[in-house]
Amino acid sequence: MKNLLLIVFAVMTAITGFSQKYYTKTGQINFDATSPSSPEKIEGINRSGTCVVDIKSGNLQFAALMKGFAFERALMEEHFNENYVESAKYPKAEFKGELKNIDKVDFTKDGTHTVKVKGKLTMHGVSNEIETDAKIIIQGGKIKATADFNVLLSDYRISIPGLVADKIAKTAKIGVAGSLELLK
Repeated sequence: MKNLLLIVFAVMTAITGFSQKYYTKTGQINFDATSPSSPEKIEGINRSGTCVVDIKSGNLQFAALMKGFAFERALMEEHFNENYVESAKYPKAEFKGELKNIDKVDFTKDGTHTVKVKGKLTMHGVSNEIETDAKIIIQGGKIKATADFNVLLSDYRISIPGLVADKIAKTAKIGVAGSLELLK
């Protein structure tokens, strides 16, 4: 009986030790809707994005609370949350997808790798397919990931009032970055 318990414990330890999931609770998302005629930057930064990546399967999930975006001016933040993304009604943005060529990345060696990311971004109650490149940087056993893509705000039923339409870009630039830790 003792031997059976030792074997079960050893197997469970080995399975846990070879976990392939990594996560962050401090992912950074930049939202930039500055247009050429904007008198100032229209940029919000959220530093509390959560992400889980399974490096074996390539599956990933990323989520962020919309109220987590901080803007340079409080009025911009208020307009972003109340008028544009309606944070009370649609509290989070979420991406579910996969890293297409994750099997080409050697997570045991330092290096920078480009992978394809494909999945659905859900924001403001609307889901759309997103496909972009991401960089995976491995340095000293640590994993960092970054990706940039654009979203057409009207694709997510986010409307810009006519009064400020020339000051806010119709397409927002989104940047995502995170340092991933082994999920235990």
